Amino acid sequence: MHVGVMIPQGWKYEYNGWNPAVAWARTLELSRDAEALGFESEWVFDHFQTVPEPLDEITFESFTTLTAMACATKRVRLGHMVICNGFRNPALVAKLASTLDVVSGGRFELGIGAGWKEDEWLAYGYGFPPTGDRLKALGDGLEIITRMLAPGRATYRGRFNRVVDAVNVPKGIQQPRIPIIVGGNGQDVTWRLAAKHADELNLVFIGLDEVAAGIPIIKSRCEEIGRDPATLKVSFYCRDEDARTPGQARVDFIARCAEIGLSRLVAFPTRWEPTAEQQALFAEDCKAAGIELAIVPVG
Repeated sequence: MHVGVMIPQGWKYEYNGWNPAVAWARTLELSRDAEALGFESEWVFDHFQTVPEPLDEITFESFTTLTAMACATKRVRLGHMVICNGFRNPALVAKLASTLDVVSGGRFELGIGAGWKEDEWLAYGYGFPPTGDRLKALGDGLEIITRMLAPGRATYRGRFNRVVDAVNVPKGIQQPRIPIIVGGNGQDVTWRLAAKHADELNLVFIGLDEVAAGIPIIKSRCEEIGRDPATLKVSFYCRDEDARTPGQARVDFIARCAEIGLSRLVAFPTRWEPTAEQQALFAEDCKAAGIELAIVPVG
């Protein structure tokens, strides 16, 4: 099992009261530090204002943040946990992803979901469609993005989005394409969309018993369409509390994630204290749980 970490952006109040320039310097510092510690991947949220309450505090924009992180690192995988499909035209998302993959030297992974944070949708002028419409729009988005990342020009006419003979060059570096991650816990729609379009399904903020119970269902979603379940990875962004406190309980939690058969665990150990010390303590607990971190020279 690989292990990745969220890099602070301020969304969960980690930069409340900070000077923006100082906070930005810390974000890049922790990105470099996470790579040096050997974590497999680094992730950011795709949100515009803080949670749970929208305060007048820092929240750095996600694509800009990842681009800077790509220039500050050399090895780690980079991506979103996950972008909101409704915030950007999906053809634009494919263009952003393709360019970011080139900038990062082929290290970008495109995580995407239907979106949920109503206050952001309304504050930024997107409205807030019903859940069913948001999920149908995600389906349109995935149809377009997969076509935009495939060879040739893209054409798709959906209810919510369309492209006609659209050019997307470059298409990124990775082959056969940039990995696509669908995020969400919805068994009926989201998991079927992942089985159809994605390389990975990311589960989020549920208990490990729920994760374990879901894996056979995820496999069945692949089998429904004749896909080999082994070709759809399953990852997990755990509840922040589960990864908060250094020590044996956290070691045991990480070890159980590996035993379940997850391909990747993502945690946010610097949520409450955005320091290199907290990342280092999390790295030590990962190693104690039997996780092999990729310590390589950087710089």
